[in-house]
Amino acid sequence: MPAAERQALKVRLESLGEFKKRVDAALSNFEGSQGSAQKLGAHRLSEASFKGAGRFDEASGLYAQYERVHERLTALSKNLGLQIEALQIAVNGASGNFSDIEEEQRRRFWEIQTEIGRQEEEARRERAAAEAAEHGEPVKKRSGDKQAGGGL
Repeated sequence: MPAAERQALKVRLESLGEFKKRVDAALSNFEGSQGSAQKLGAHRLSEASFKGAGRFDEASGLYAQYERVHERLTALSKNLGLQIEALQIAVNGASGNFSDIEEEQRRRFWEIQTEIGRQEEEARRERAAAEAAEHGEPVKKRSGDKQAGGGL
């Protein structure tokens, strides 16, 4: 390998190392922030917070929307953490050869990819169910679904 190519490779590896440090810092900051899945999941309001002790149907609807948004934010937060973790593993692998990564890290990388794919499919189904409900169409039950969607 000519000296110029070796130097270019060295610069790329150094840049990759700096990038890895930034990814590590982003993951650490995210996990400690109020946006982490654990902290978002811990902040929940009860239905009584919206309507008090009386009957107030609009407050029940507002609470249902709050729950839907809260669950979606928690899922997005978890997904972001998984994406950052997968990127961290990929950066580690890119600095050498993916086969140089420990078996546990390879397994975790593919586990994350599978979970992200599952979450994306679930979100796609939720969007389809919401669109069908908006148009007054029945929600189609797919094999493997636990129940036919009743809307959000």
